[in-house]
Amino acid sequence: MTLTNFSRRALLAGAAAALAALPLASALAASFASERISVRTEGAGPDVILIPGLNSSPRAWDSTVAALPGYRYHLVHIAGFAGQPAGANKEGAVAAPAAEEIARYIKESNLKQPAVIGHSMGGTIGMMLASRHPDALSRLMVVDMFPFLGAFFAGPGATPAKVEAVGDQVAASMRGADPEQRSKRANETIAGMVDTEAMRPVAIKDSMSSDPDVGIRAYRELIVTNLIPELPKIAVPVTVLYIQPKSVPLPAEQFDAVYKSAYAPIRQLTLKRIPDSAHFIMWDQPQRFRSEAAAFLSAK
Repeated sequence: MTLTNFSRRALLAGAAAALAALPLASALAASFASERISVRTEGAGPDVILIPGLNSSPRAWDSTVAALPGYRYHLVHIAGFAGQPAGANKEGAVAAPAAEEIARYIKESNLKQPAVIGHSMGGTIGMMLASRHPDALSRLMVVDMFPFLGAFFAGPGATPAKVEAVGDQVAASMRGADPEQRSKRANETIAGMVDTEAMRPVAIKDSMSSDPDVGIRAYRELIVTNLIPELPKIAVPVTVLYIQPKSVPLPAEQFDAVYKSAYAPIRQLTLKRIPDSAHFIMWDQPQRFRSEAAAFLSAK
């Protein structure tokens, strides 16, 4: 199977302390109004923004937040995903406006350069935030996301026009699915994105309760957006955790080289391939992910 098929499958994806801090944290989040995102907070300590992926909810981070107390987590929920009304995401781009709203949230909440962790599309949003608002955050972790999916879909060196055409074709195919086909596709896609069977119902529920049109436009946006030219603008340390799907029969060194080349413009970069995991690393390799996240958050 080719890298193109990989990207399609990859994308078509301290309780006491928290309770004690919740009233104050909720008040901070409640003062922020947005038609693009909502944010709830948990815990107390240094600020960490968690951004889930396409058609996902903050539930993706539940086990991480529980396992790593000592931080004030700001859990972002994209409008139109996982049961949330579409709001301003009912038309146009989704990821880029979300990045701008997170930058506004950081400023209006008086956060002092929080750490940011983004999974999948959340990683794309994190890269947009870090390149377009380099002083807004202290560090960024990208969890299994590539900075230009169009290279996978349309091939290396494809013209912008060709990438746009491929994005349009993918979106049209998705729009043509009836509810039964959509459910079947969601189940098949999640099976390829989550190895841990017990967690698949969470991802399926989030996907099926997402606004289909918002998800389709967001997916197309991810395909056509090339962030590689923007990566040199990122001034903060970046950690990228990624997986090599079982369906990609490349030598590990060759697969690693694809990621290394794409992310090369980032000055302070740590790249780590996580073995024996599908797209949701935090679910499939929870101990390894928590260890990596803990090291990332505690780094000076």
